[in-house]
Order: sequence, then structure tokens, then C-alpha cells
Amino acid sequence: MRSAARLEDLLGVSPRRAARGFEDVEASLGVSLPEDVKECCSLYGDVLISDFIFLFGPEFMVEKSLWMQELVRDGHPVIPGGVLPDAGGMLHWGHTLEGDKFFLVDRGAGRWTVSAFRRNWGDWYESDDALVPWLVGVLEGTVGADWMPEWTRPHWLEVDA
Repeated sequence: MRSAARLEDLLGVSPRRAARGFEDVEASLGVSLPEDVKECCSLYGDVLISDFIFLFGPEFMVEKSLWMQELVRDGHPVIPGGVLPDAGGMLHWGHTLEGDKFFLVDRGAGRWTVSAFRRNWGDWYESDDALVPWLVGVLEGTVGADWMPEWTRPHWLEVDA
């Protein structure tokens, strides 16, 4: 089963009903994002997943990226690189309620992989997974099981009205 279909199985139909455009986000951040990232973040972005993971979408991604860019520029002790819109920076795509910060790192040739600042561990985590397969693995409990919650099923979504 495709990862995107598995994500919908885990989260249900998007509360957004249809994918929202990412043109303004890409223009503001000065980057072309992979299609799976745009689809996932437009359908499930700006939503709190199971009271733990907040995934940014078109409404908050630029604002949160600019905030994180400044934090990192001021000298974060663990986050190793710049954040978009800095040239070559990472995409800040979400966070947990415990203060973990999620990023996508451009590995070239259109391949972006998940990395994270794990607040409670005080370290930097890197994976070889793209956003959707990583998120599916986390929500299934097969990825990040040592630092993510033990999930109850079904997952639920919270959206500001």
C-alpha cells in the first residue's frame, strides 16, 4: 500500500477536504518542495494529530519557519544547520507538544529526509525516510518508538475553527 494511502487509513479523511495550494509557501521560502510534502502538509497541515504532533500547512509554515530561522541564527546548541528561507536551509514542518522540532533536509535530487531536534533527549535525530513514510511509521509505532508516545487508535485530528 502506498504511504499516502496508509496515512489516510491512519488519520481518516482530511478535515481540509481538498489539498490547499503551496505556491505562496514555496515563494516565501524560496524553494520547490516535493509533491508528497505539499500534498501531506496541505491535507493534514495546520492540524494537531492525536494531541501530540502539530503538522504545519499553508497557514503556519512560513511564520514558523521564520521564527525557527531566527532561533537557529542566534545559535541553537543542537540544531546543526540553517532553516528556510536561508539558502540551503532545512524545512521546519512541525513540532510535538513536548517541544521536539521536525525538519526536512534536502539531500539533493529531490530527496528530502526527516530530521528532528529531540528536546527531552537534547540531541539531533536523523532518518533516511521522506516525510510521509516517516509519519506513517511514527503513527503505526514502528518508527521513533523510543521517543514517541504509545499511540492509541484510532488517531484523531484537531483543527482550529
